[in-house]
Amino acid sequence: MSLFCTDDHNKWREKVRQFAENTIKPIAPQLDENEAFSIELTKKMGRNNLFGVDIPKKYGGQGLDSLSYIIAVEELARIDGSQAATMCAHNSLGVAPIYLFGSEDQKQHLLPKLCSGEHLWAFGLTEETAGSDARGVQTTAQNDNDHWIVNGTKRYITNGSNPLMLGITVLAITNNTSDKHELSTLLIERDSPGFETERMTGKMMWRASDTAQLAFNNVKIPSHNLLGQRGKGLPQMLKTLDGGRLSIAAMGLGLAQGAFEMALTYANERTQFNKKLNEFQGVSFKLADMAMKLELARNTLYHATLLKDKGLPFGKEAAMAKLYCSEIAKEVSDEAVQIFGGAGLFKSNDIERFYRDQRILQIGEGSSDILRLVIARHLGIGK
Repeated sequence: MSLFCTDDHNKWREKVRQFAENTIKPIAPQLDENEAFSIELTKKMGRNNLFGVDIPKKYGGQGLDSLSYIIAVEELARIDGSQAATMCAHNSLGVAPIYLFGSEDQKQHLLPKLCSGEHLWAFGLTEETAGSDARGVQTTAQNDNDHWIVNGTKRYITNGSNPLMLGITVLAITNNTSDKHELSTLLIERDSPGFETERMTGKMMWRASDTAQLAFNNVKIPSHNLLGQRGKGLPQMLKTLDGGRLSIAAMGLGLAQGAFEMALTYANERTQFNKKLNEFQGVSFKLADMAMKLELARNTLYHATLLKDKGLPFGKEAAMAKLYCSEIAKEVSDEAVQIFGGAGLFKSNDIERFYRDQRILQIGEGSSDILRLVIARHLGIGK
């Protein structure tokens, strides 16, 4: 029970939990093993209102608040990180920038398609030279009368190559001077000539999500595909990442909750030296620490989300929530494997998948080191 949640939030949680338990859980291990992105499962997530959760109904969304969205992410991650990643990347990085910065025509053209679950949208920041250093982007977009000509590459792009992917928002250099790059964001639809995608496989984590590398070879798009104002790409990206960090925090919280529940169940059932594991103080203390970390993480994340819903600054709190939730996902999943012992090291046990999936959470959408830098800057310290 949380004071942050209303009865509507609790009913919504139960609805998403039932979907995750009944629809995702039975097939998650096999999808992970086969490194298979499921088109049908993604469409089912759309039909269960998991896309466009906090987008107004006039654009095809559910019209719920940010906390409802965070709860949904948490519940999916409690069962499977891959499906939670598909949902997060589409909502926070795909749909959100179009809603926040798009023209009315862009919103009307794209958002209803993206909120239905029939299509996905991606966000292209990361390159060989750009990640934590967003200014390292080398993709260029040159203005040519009524068009932009885009050249460059992107990599590690979630939802970047599957058949449902409709397009991508790309951060690119839009001026020709070398002394100071002007960064803007552009909407590029998948069927644009010269736009190539290739799925990246062999991942340790989120094996059932779609990760891609992209190439733009003289891709020609209309000038009105500029998202927001020219030269405002970096602040748009940073605002997008503030919201995205809440999503990754929810993934960390959900994964930790799932790992904790598995460990607790196992400790209640497993017998050693004629005693249940939960009767050993060493094990009971591990479980107590897990429960404490989960409580602190949930309160931290929900507080940051409430600030967002109230229209208050939440950048510092989002960074804190993402940092803490991703770190406790690592700690809780590690201790859960320790409680399982040798049984936790085999793919037949879900905890093995959870242990792998948590590792990305300290890297994506602001590494733990970068987030400490962000927090320090909010405190007026550091460089």
